[in-house]
Formats: sequence, structure tokens, C-alpha cells
Amino acid sequence: MNFQEVQSLFPSEDGNEERRKQLLGFVEKMIQTIDSLKDPQRATLGPMRERSDDFYKQLIRTSKVPEQGIGMQQMLEELLQLVPGHPYHTRNFVTNVLPMASIPGILGALLTTLLNGNNLWDVYGPAGAEAEVRVIAMMSKLVGYDEKQSWGYTTWGGQGAVFSGLRLAIAKQFPHAKEKGIPNNLYCFASENAHYSLLKSVEATGIGSDHLVLVRTQKDHSMDVADLQAKMEAVIQKGGIPVYVVATTGTTDSFGIDDIQAIKDVCDELTMKYGLKPVHIHADSALGGFYSFFNHYDFTANPLKLEEEVNDGLLHIRERMQHLHLADSLCFDFQKFGQTPYLSSLFLVKNGKDLGLLDLNEFETPYVGNRGYGSYHTGYTLECSRMSSSLAIYAALLAFGIEGYQQILANYVRVNLAFRKKLLAAIPNVAITNEANIGPITTFRFYPGTVEWAEEISGKASRAQIERNNAWNKRLFERLGEHRDQVFFGDTTKQCLVDIIDSSERYPIAVVKFFSISPYTTVESVDPILAFLKEQVEQYINERMKVESHV
Repeated sequence: MNFQEVQSLFPSEDGNEERRKQLLGFVEKMIQTIDSLKDPQRATLGPMRERSDDFYKQLIRTSKVPEQGIGMQQMLEELLQLVPGHPYHTRNFVTNVLPMASIPGILGALLTTLLNGNNLWDVYGPAGAEAEVRVIAMMSKLVGYDEKQSWGYTTWGGQGAVFSGLRLAIAKQFPHAKEKGIPNNLYCFASENAHYSLLKSVEATGIGSDHLVLVRTQKDHSMDVADLQAKMEAVIQKGGIPVYVVATTGTTDSFGIDDIQAIKDVCDELTMKYGLKPVHIHADSALGGFYSFFNHYDFTANPLKLEEEVNDGLLHIRERMQHLHLADSLCFDFQKFGQTPYLSSLFLVKNGKDLGLLDLNEFETPYVGNRGYGSYHTGYTLECSRMSSSLAIYAALLAFGIEGYQQILANYVRVNLAFRKKLLAAIPNVAITNEANIGPITTFRFYPGTVEWAEEISGKASRAQIERNNAWNKRLFERLGEHRDQVFFGDTTKQCLVDIIDSSERYPIAVVKFFSISPYTTVESVDPILAFLKEQVEQYINERMKVESHV
């Protein structure tokens, strides 16, 4: 391969038509291949391929960098061999929050790739910097932050936001912790149902997982604020300092929404009582925060002509979600309900000046920022180089607008309400385990005999009962997972924790998840999905009966 051939691997320098057509031809080939494998009645692109440990070991043995490049056409063919069997977001894709990227989101991400700007500094990435400032203002106004005071940046998922919020919480309490290290008596609080990202964060910051206090949840899977108050007070009385509370506004498994107003009231009461600095409250709104698009919806006039039960359900969500502005920081994972490609998350801080506590000194960044040219240097981010994912976010916000997001978010509620009614009518030995939570998720649990959910959630079941029922559901997980190319359900081995009668420990509940995430999953999709589910359950029961009859 000579140097001219190497140059041909890059987009043109002068914008000539020949090279542009070549690049567009490769893109068209990729899209044609993906389209040729699509089937609306399945949840994968073509036949599903199982990948065992031996499969990956074989890859390790056979993979090596070629001595010479293999050519663009052959490279593309090799690349496209990875596509068959990949999950795809059809109407039958009802697993976890893994959405289909919208066309505006894809175009924004493509522009990000073509410009390849570094969002660390506007001199290196002016397009991303401008888009980032715009989306920070847009989303601040949406949740009720003062856009003249708030600030933020795009980061690597909800995990990045939770971690950044914790860094900020520590810096606000102990401004010199960056240099001197953190005290050994700091504590963080989150509900039992919170995402595990806070566990990673307390480990990474050196606070330690023993100083992460998990708060009990209520029947609607939201944080028990009375338990939060008791546990915070116990920590304070032993000399601990509460620095961080994560309020989950839309849990991943059951869409539980913590009451930020009540959490803030408790934190303010305790810090005033004991003369402590304010506790930083972070709203993990990565998933549910998008329902803030209904914060100013007129539910009485109902301009979108939503069905009564959908209208009521969305109003129920807004009752909790409208308090997001009380949090000191929050986040939006646009690669979730924002309908953009991975990875495009936005971290927002109510008082943007607080980010200065995390900023680097001028001499620590000698080759970026701190110049007479350029005025946007994000030295306060944990990342150094940052991709301009704000372009995808900006594109989606412009294309969907408030009404577009309202329509798709309402459809998630509509589909789940229909699914719940039809599930209970179709299958006798099943319970919906997040009935109080209206939203895009339905969690449900099967039983080998009589439904025992009311007994389990009220703490009247034994460990043996719950273990038996968990095992029953886990075996169903395996069966549904084997056929995920037809309908791709989600599942979890710990939707929530419940009390049991024969132990002081709380015990996890295993459930199947119906997560409406595709724009093509509508009420009309529910009957075929339920038919598949019912068939799998009946086949499983028949197989178990045959096995037990031979024991």
C-alpha cells in the first residue's frame, strides 16, 4: 500500500464529487444490508446467532492485524458480517431501555463523526460547543432551572452524571479535597432500587461502598423518605457527614419516581438541625426526566386529544416529575427517551458556578484553553477529550420539539396500559408488580400456582416461598431469552427487595419486564406479543409437569 492509497482512506480534502460518491456508496451499502435483514415480526436482524465462550476463544485465536490493508470493499464485507443476528428495535423489541436511534439523532451523530471536533475547547470543536450551550439552555428551561445560572455538559451516560454529581458534592463540602483527599466519614444515600452507578461512584471516589446507605422503598418502588430521615440522622449522630443523596426519578426496572420535594425537605431539616452544610441532591433523571416535556401540558384542555386513562397516567407522572428543579443536579440520557444514538447524555447543574470547584488551574492545561482566542474550555469535566454528542441531542430537540416528544412518551404509557389489562386477562397465574407506576415499563411475575404477590410485597411470605417463585421466573427468563429473536422481553433478578417472615434480611424479587421502547410498538402490537408470551408459558408449564411426573 503506497501513501496515495493511504490518503484514499480519508474523506477528501477538497470536497470533490468522486470521493463524496464513494463515501456515500459505502454508507448506502451498510443501510441496504441492514434493511435487507429487517422483519417487523422479529426482534433481530436475521437469524439470531448464539455466542458461546468457545466462540470468543476462537476469535482470540484467529484475530490479527493484516500485514497490508485488505481494501475498502472487502473491509466493508467483513464489517457487515457482524450485523446478522443483532437485536433490532422492531415492535417486538420490548426489553430494557435500548431505543431505536431516530433519523435526526443519526444525522447529528454523523455530523459529529465527520467534523470530529473535540468538545474540550471551542477552538477545537466550535460546532459541538455551540450545540452544547444551546441544549443546556433548552433543557434547563424545560425542568425549571434558571438558564442564566445553570450549566452542564454532555458526558458518558447516567453513570457519568452520577459520578460528576458526587465529585461536585464532595467539592462543595470540602473544597480542598482535590489536593488533600477526602475525609473518612462521608456518606451517600440512595434507594434500594437505585441504579448501581452510585455504587461504582462511591468506590471510585474512595468513599467506599460501606458508606453507601441504601434506603428502603415503598410499594410504589419509590424511596421511603421516613427511612431516609432515620438513616441520615443515625449517620450524623455517629459523626458521619451526609454529602450526597441520589433521588431516582424513573427507576430502570419499575419506573419508581422518588419524591424530590420530600427528600429536599428532610435534607434541609437535618442540616439545619445539626448545623451542617447542605447535602447535594442529584436527580437520576436519565430515564424518567423526559416526562418533564409534560410539565406545562394543559391536562384539562388536553390539546393532543389523549385518551382519558393516558391523560390521567401522564398527570400522575407529572405530580412527581415537576419537582426536578429542586435537585442540585440532574441528567438526561438522550440515548434513552431522547431517541439519539449511543452515547449522548446531558449533565445539568442548578448553580453552574459550582463547577468552578472542579476546574483545573491554568498551568495544568498548558496546551488548551486559557488563550485570547476561544472562550469555552471545559476543564471541569472528568473527561479531557469529549465527543460532540450535543449535536445529536440538538438535532433531536429541533426535529421532535415538545409535541413530538409528548406524542412518543404518551404512546409508551398507552401501550403499557393496554398490555397490563390484556396480560391479566390472558394468563391467570401472573401478577403485575409495579401496578402503581404508570409509565413505559410493566414488570410482572409468574407463579407455579396461586398468585402470591400481595403476600410477598406486604412481607408475609417466607424465604422458601420467594426462592421457589424466583426460581420459577428465572427458568422462564431462560426460555424467553432463547426465543428473543421472536419477541425480546427484559428481565431482572432484583426488581425490589421485600421483607420476609423468617429473616431480618430483605429479599430480592425476580420479574419479567415489558419495556415499550420502540416507536413501532403500538396498542395493535400487544395481542401478538401476548400470544407469544402465553405460548411460551404454557409450553414451559407442560414441560415442568412432565418432568415432575417422572420424579
